Amino acid sequence: MKKIRCAIYTRKSSEDGLEQEFNSLHAQREACAAYIASQKHEGWVMLPGQYDDGGLSGGSLDRPALQHLLADVRDGQIDQIVVYKIDRLTRSLSDFAKIVDILDAAGASFVSVTQSFNTATSMGRLTLNMLLSFAQFEREVTAERIRDKIAASKRRGLWMGGQVPMGYDPDGRTLRINEAEAETILTLYALYEQHGTIRQVKETADALGLRTRRRTLTSGETRGGGAIDRGHIHHILTNPIYAGRIRHRDKVHDGQHDPIIAPERWEALQLRLQGAASRMRHRKTPRRVSLLCGKLFDETGDRLTPSHSRTKKATRLRYYVSNRLIARSGEEKLDGWRLPADQLEAQVNDLVRRHLAEPGFAGRVCEISDASEIARIRRVLTDLTSDPGTPSILGLVERIGIAPGLITVNLGAERLAKMLGIDADALDAATLQIDAPFQVRKRGVETKIILAESRGTRDEALIRNIALAHHWLERIKAGETFGDISKTDGISKRRAQHMIDLAFLAPDIIRDVLEGKQPLGFTSEWCKARTLPSDWQEQRALLATL
Repeated sequence: MKKIRCAIYTRKSSEDGLEQEFNSLHAQREACAAYIASQKHEGWVMLPGQYDDGGLSGGSLDRPALQHLLADVRDGQIDQIVVYKIDRLTRSLSDFAKIVDILDAAGASFVSVTQSFNTATSMGRLTLNMLLSFAQFEREVTAERIRDKIAASKRRGLWMGGQVPMGYDPDGRTLRINEAEAETILTLYALYEQHGTIRQVKETADALGLRTRRRTLTSGETRGGGAIDRGHIHHILTNPIYAGRIRHRDKVHDGQHDPIIAPERWEALQLRLQGAASRMRHRKTPRRVSLLCGKLFDETGDRLTPSHSRTKKATRLRYYVSNRLIARSGEEKLDGWRLPADQLEAQVNDLVRRHLAEPGFAGRVCEISDASEIARIRRVLTDLTSDPGTPSILGLVERIGIAPGLITVNLGAERLAKMLGIDADALDAATLQIDAPFQVRKRGVETKIILAESRGTRDEALIRNIALAHHWLERIKAGETFGDISKTDGISKRRAQHMIDLAFLAPDIIRDVLEGKQPLGFTSEWCKARTLPSDWQEQRALLATL
């Protein structure tokens, strides 16, 4: 007779009663053990290992004992999982499907002591799905009831638990003021009213020796007691709890606890904080000027108009768009240009700068035979073009024509002559026009212009990430784990695992990156969204599509 190795799994959603000598987990295990004993004639044998999850919901598979159980199933150590009821295993249909896949792959099965049906038949599978559906429904309804109860309690001003804010101690369903900590809260509010910036409040608070609350965890470990950081100060200044109120999501209700800060004073400080934040946003995100506005025209003579859009993260993206696409939006089969403004401005800036920096340009630009005057003009041009980011370069542009495959830049004679300190009539008109072929790369409705001469721009961020990936690889070879790297480098474990692929790039791809010859679309952001193949030929084929 074949021996069937049986493992018992037990679970209880709450921690209530777990401290008792005989609790729900023991009762479930006792019932399962008796059932296994009754099947001894079928070869059932109970394994000694215990898989108990106390105080954990069945709505997730993230349970230590369950994960240990499934790992043993995968290792072939278990033939049968025995549970008191199916909802002890899981209350989610999707999670149950995952468990069934694991059991099928290992040739194992499960049995419920109190729910007898045969999953080998269609009726048995229907019964199982119905039971699980009701279990999931019960879990979701319970969660809704709890959320509704918390919302109703907070509307009445009750404290519904969580981390107790500094300045208060818990007192049943309300809070009482902690006089010592309340002095710190009052001091922080007074400092902001005096200085008007959180940075100065932080500096003064450190000088006064103000500290956060010291907490002792159930494990005996102590937390807190350190300097109050700027984020914590901002949280204290904006928390309505100190004005005697309770926040629930986006609503604030009058609380049943005493305020530390008078409500009128708290509201006045909020207006001051909002004004400071508005000024800071204005300073940090100044309005970007479209430097080529009014100078861009396409092959039909239509002007390209500045436009912008916003991403989900509220980032403002600027474009130059053919005017007909804006004026006649909604029309089908309407063709035109939509060019990223930052990229186009950088391309034109680089094109004009390289044109002015050509060795013979100073001699060709005007009809002057005086060697000393030509040398002076050359020095002016060198000063003008030595810095690639010189903003005055684009100020020389008078008109830009964009046609398929060709961009034509015309420099303003008066502007250039004034900058060079010569008469505009002396300028050679032929030197004021720049023709440059380009290729286009389309991504959705957006079109990027790639000038033939613009290749060779090094992506410093990508180069740094490749170097970092090689550094991480050496550390992993030395015995470190991704978790160790995550802690020491202050990054997420997932990012380290993902970016390590860059350490396995083909040598010729790395060489192209160092020389700035990589495909335009091959960036760090592109790498974050994809997994690079380890095969070098596959890497080359993938990058060839960018």
